Amino acid sequence: MSKSKITRIKATQVIVPPRPGSINSVDILEEDRTFAKKFLTGDAWSDFALQPKWILEIELANGLVGIGETYRNAPRELLFKEMELLKGKDILNLNWRRLPIRNQRMYEAFETAILDLVGQFLGVPVHQLLGGAYRNEIECMGWTGRRTSEEAADKAFEAMQKGHKAFKFKCADDDQISLWIDAIKRKCGYGIKILLDPNQRWTDVDTTMKLMKGIDTKLMLGLEDPILHADIDGFLFLKRHLGLPVYRHISLPYHQDMRDIIPMIKADAADGYNFNGSGFNSVLLAEIANLEGKSCWRGSEVDLGISETMGLHIAAASINCILPSDIFGELVREDDLIEDGIVFVKGAAQVPKGIGLGVTLDQMALRKYSCAEMITSK
Repeated sequence: MSKSKITRIKATQVIVPPRPGSINSVDILEEDRTFAKKFLTGDAWSDFALQPKWILEIELANGLVGIGETYRNAPRELLFKEMELLKGKDILNLNWRRLPIRNQRMYEAFETAILDLVGQFLGVPVHQLLGGAYRNEIECMGWTGRRTSEEAADKAFEAMQKGHKAFKFKCADDDQISLWIDAIKRKCGYGIKILLDPNQRWTDVDTTMKLMKGIDTKLMLGLEDPILHADIDGFLFLKRHLGLPVYRHISLPYHQDMRDIIPMIKADAADGYNFNGSGFNSVLLAEIANLEGKSCWRGSEVDLGISETMGLHIAAASINCILPSDIFGELVREDDLIEDGIVFVKGAAQVPKGIGLGVTLDQMALRKYSCAEMITSK
C-alpha cells in the first residue's frame, strides 16, 4: 500500500464556548433572527460561539495525521458523504487546488488537513505549498461585538496595550457609533485604528452617511460591508464621499462567489478586501485584488486554532495581505484546541515555521469540548 494513501478519517464534533463578556455588552440584545439565520449563528448572532464545529483527523498509511476544522453548523450527514469521497485516495495524486469536496463550509477543513499531510510528507510548511511566504508575521486586529461606549473604549484600550494597531467592532444601525468613537478617542487617543463592520446591516448609503456624520476619520481604519453587497453604486459613492476607506468582504464559506469581486473591480468601488475561504482560492482572490492595486486581509468566523493557523499560512502566501487580519479567536473562546497556541508579538501573529500546519491538535482539549458526536470513515 502507498504510504501516502488515506486509510482513516475521523471527525469529532465540538462546542467551545466564548469567554465571559467577550462578545457583546450584557445589556445589548440581538433580536434579528433573520440576520442570525443568514450567518448560521443560532437564534441570535451573539450565539455563534455556541454552534458546533467538526475537527477532522485524516490518517495516512504511514501513520501521519493531518488536521482540519469545519466552519460552524456543518451537517453530519453531508460531512460523512464528503469524507467518503476522500477515503482511499492518495494525497500525492490529488489536485490540491480542486479537491473532490463540494460543500464550501466543509471544503477548507479537508483542504487544511490534506495540505497539513502533504507538508508533513514533503517536509515543508503549508504556506510553501500555496506558493511561498511573503512575510513571517501577520498583523491582527483586536475584536469584539456590540458594546456600550465605555466598554468599547475599554476593549480598544486593552488591545492597544497588547500592541494591536487596529480594533474591529460589529455594529448595527441602532448602535451609538459616535459615542463609541468619542469614548475611544478619550481613552486611546490616536493609538489604535477602528474598523466598523455592520455586516450590511446599515443597508444603504443614507443610513451610513447619517451614522458616520461627525466621526473623527483620523481614528478610523474604515468600514467593512456597511451596505448591501449588491449596491455597487452605493459602495462607490461611499468610497468617494465618506472620507475614509470602505472594504468589501468576500466570504466563500457563506456561499459567496469568487466572481463577486469582478463588479467591484470594474467600478473601482472598494478600497480593499477581506477574504476568507479555502487557501488556493483566497490566494487567487488576493492576486486579483493586487492587480487592481488593492490590499486585503484574512477573514474568519472567529474560529478555533486549526482554522486560524491555516489563515496565517494563507495570509503569509498572499502578496497583498498587509491589512490587519481577523485572527483573534483566542480573545473570544475558552480554548483553541491546539497545543501551545498561536504566538502573538505586539499584536502580530507569528507564522508557524514547522512542517505542515506547524501545530498539534490538543487531544485533551478535544475530549473536553467534544459533543460526544463522532464519525469515522475507514
